[in-house]
Amino acid sequence: MSNKLTKMPEWKALADHHKEASSVHIRDLFVRDPARFDHFHLRHEGLLYDYSKHNITAETRTLLLDLAKVCGAESLRGDMFGGKTINNTEDRAVLHTALRRPAKDNVKVDGENVMPLVHAALEKMKQAAQAVRSGEWKGHTGKSITDVVAIGIGGSILGPRMAVKALAPYTDRNLKFHFVSNVDGSDLSETLLNLRRETTLFIVASKTFTTQETMTNALSAKDWLCGRQSHDIAKSHFIAVTAEVKNAADFGIAPENVFPLWDWVGGRYSIWSSVGLPLCIAIGPENFQKFLDGAYSMDRHFQDAPPEENIPVIMALAGIWQRNFCDRPALAILPYEQYLAGLPSYLSQLEMESNGKSVDRDGNKIDYATCPVLFGETGTDAQHSFFQMLHQGTDITPCDFILCAKTQHPMGDHHRKLLANGIAQMQAMMQGKEDTKNPHRNFNGNRPSTAIVLDRLDPYYLGMLLALYEHKVFVQGAIWNLNSFDQWGVELGKVQAKTVLSSLENSGAQGLDSSTQGLIRHVKSR
Repeated sequence: MSNKLTKMPEWKALADHHKEASSVHIRDLFVRDPARFDHFHLRHEGLLYDYSKHNITAETRTLLLDLAKVCGAESLRGDMFGGKTINNTEDRAVLHTALRRPAKDNVKVDGENVMPLVHAALEKMKQAAQAVRSGEWKGHTGKSITDVVAIGIGGSILGPRMAVKALAPYTDRNLKFHFVSNVDGSDLSETLLNLRRETTLFIVASKTFTTQETMTNALSAKDWLCGRQSHDIAKSHFIAVTAEVKNAADFGIAPENVFPLWDWVGGRYSIWSSVGLPLCIAIGPENFQKFLDGAYSMDRHFQDAPPEENIPVIMALAGIWQRNFCDRPALAILPYEQYLAGLPSYLSQLEMESNGKSVDRDGNKIDYATCPVLFGETGTDAQHSFFQMLHQGTDITPCDFILCAKTQHPMGDHHRKLLANGIAQMQAMMQGKEDTKNPHRNFNGNRPSTAIVLDRLDPYYLGMLLALYEHKVFVQGAIWNLNSFDQWGVELGKVQAKTVLSSLENSGAQGLDSSTQGLIRHVKSR
């Protein structure tokens, strides 16, 4: 379908519409319709989604909804929730949504209801979390755990790291949480610097338990823990999250400390699974369940709300409009909430690993733009770094502003000033300011932004927010006819690294280009 996408009447109608719409400034849309906000925002429980500051009219929205319909987004959504094999390049179902569904539901993969497996794993997670939090989980000398070190990379670390920071007010402050992902020894060394062996628990997350970066760090952590003592002491200090029980056993992890993963859960969608164990320990089983419940609430909204009132659908379509018809190459993620400092990195992986592709589901080269480049930082720090480009740069970059109506820390007027800055920045990007005398002080405006406002940042609403972005990515992938659930582009560099590593460890560098050989010779000579 993808090479036919740009030839569809619905696509051509949008392209023609853009020729007319591009001459209209967003601020003029508010002049034409003083109640524009009422017509271009949606709510779900305590989450508000405002897209009124996009250059989108009622006609634009209708045309975009027509496009989504003919591209089969609704049908593919049903296939995903129903457990069908929509990850066609890896022959897998895509069922991260099953991880937050009630136990009474029936979701089958290859004829087997997976919900008993999901809830057995969840119950095991909650029991382990409670044991660590209560002090019942003991290290090899009988002391309780004080520090939890999560080791992983990509989806197995970005989610837990982001969420533990985001929900810091809900965490057990008697426990310290650390996250190691980089194979650079500095990462692990600095983490271990002030930890005590007898009170440290390691959680190693790797679906295969062979990931180079993760296992290199895990082996070094084990060496640090055991020193000259028997490696048997590691059994009370290591947990594995993996699909390969044998590999975890070969590493020396006790069977009761192995938590399952399934091939129908992709890494960047895995925080809801056993990969979320660090978060479950940090915020406790009850709050972890609220985190799942918030995501499930968004799942139900995505499934049940009509397209024109469906926040993930409309959010995805607004992104399609900006990327494909307005030719916007990037998207800025701007949380005006310090606890969400890790969100831009998390969403960068979610979107760019899912939809950063140039062939369709059938392997055909496509002729239209797909995923934009995502970047971001927390407000107000971002205002004093790259906002200059957002306001006056040659490229227009749509922005997602994420705000919380209530703060965890009502300190003086801090939160009012934070909200004032975020809301004012969106207004300034949209309206601009004309200065005919000094071009350096002239702001054209007409720069689109989205506002996502949570009543508060708690486990429930964090779960809802993350699920919203997951479903937005899904809808965009459906329209672009991509498999949003594989990541073959990650593999090539990893394979090449093995060849380079062999050359670094041994003499010779046969079969490599002159630049690669030159770099190898240089670093080996130092």
